[in-house]
Amino acid sequence: MPTIDDVARAAGVSASTVSYVLSGKRSISGPTRERVKRAIAQLGYRPHAGARALASSRTNVIALMAPLRVGVDVNVIMQFVTGVVTRAREFEHDVLLLTQDDVVGIERVSNGSMVDAVIVMDVEAQDARIPTLVGLRQPAVLIGLPGHTQPLSCVDLDFEEVGRLALSHLTALGHRRIALIGPPPSVLDRHTSYADRMLRGYRAQALVDDVEVLVEPCESTSAGARRAVAAVLEHMPDVTAVVVHNESALPTVVSALRTAGRRIPDDVSLLAVCPADVALSQSVALTSIDIPAQQIGAAAVDMVMERLAGSGAVQTRLFAPQVTDRDSTAPRDSTALPRT
Repeated sequence: MPTIDDVARAAGVSASTVSYVLSGKRSISGPTRERVKRAIAQLGYRPHAGARALASSRTNVIALMAPLRVGVDVNVIMQFVTGVVTRAREFEHDVLLLTQDDVVGIERVSNGSMVDAVIVMDVEAQDARIPTLVGLRQPAVLIGLPGHTQPLSCVDLDFEEVGRLALSHLTALGHRRIALIGPPPSVLDRHTSYADRMLRGYRAQALVDDVEVLVEPCESTSAGARRAVAAVLEHMPDVTAVVVHNESALPTVVSALRTAGRRIPDDVSLLAVCPADVALSQSVALTSIDIPAQQIGAAAVDMVMERLAGSGAVQTRLFAPQVTDRDSTAPRDSTALPRT
C-alpha cells in the first residue's frame, strides 16, 4: 500500500506538502499541486476524507512517551526524540514529551483530548502500558516490539537480525570466541524488547556457526565497563572479538582492552551496535551496526499521520540492519594474542 512518503518522492516534494494538498490547510502552487495529484493517481494512493479534517478537528500535538529509566542512554534516546520532533514539524504538529514510565501520563493527555496520537518508546516484552494504549481512542505507535502480537503499530530496528548479523560478520572473519558486552542488568532484567531480541539473535547464530560465545551485562559507567572487560578476559582469555551493545560504555571498553594489552583490531576485533556518530566519535573508528534512531522516530510519526488520515492499517515495520566496516575489525588470521 503506497504511503504519504511514496507520494512525496514521486512528486519531488516533502511529505508535509502532500499533507497540505490533501487537507487544504495551506496554499500550494498550481504546478506543485498538480504534481502531487498525478503522483497520487499513478501510485493509487487512497487518502481518507479524515486527512482533510486534520487542520480543524485535531490538536496538532503528538505525545511521545520516552521514560527516563535506570540504564537508559539519554543521548541515544534524544536521537529518537529528534527524529520524532523533526518529522512532526513537517506535518505542523508539536510533540508533548512524557518521561515517566507508567500509564498515568498517557491517560491524562488522552482523556483530556490534549493530543492527537501517542508514540511510546522503551517497550518491554510484557509491557504493562499496552492494555491502556489499546483502549485509547487516539492511535498509538510503539517504537519497539512487544513479546506478543498486539493491535498496535510498531516500528524499530530488527534487533534479532542485529544479533545474528553481528556474530556472522565476525565468524566470517574467522573469529571463533566472541564476547558480547551488553546493556546494563536493569535493562535485561525488565526484558526490554530490543535487548531481548538482540540476545536471541546472537545466541541463535552462535548455534548455527558453532562458535563459543559469552554474554557480559555492563553498567553504563566507566567503572562498569572496566568490570565487564575484566570479566570477559577472565572467563574467555582467548577471546578474539567483542560485540558492544552499550553506547555509554564504549569509550571505556576500548581503553580497557588497550590497558589489558589487547590491540584493536590486531588482537581483538570490536563491533559496536550504536548510532553512527557514536561509532565515529571513538578513539578508533568502530565497525558498527548503526542504529538509525532519527529515521525510526520519523517513521513512527509517518505511521501516526497515516492512522489519523484513515489511510493506515496496523502494521509492524522493522528496519533491516547493515554492518558498516571501519577500522576496528580484522580477519582472525591477522590477529595474535599478546604474549605472556
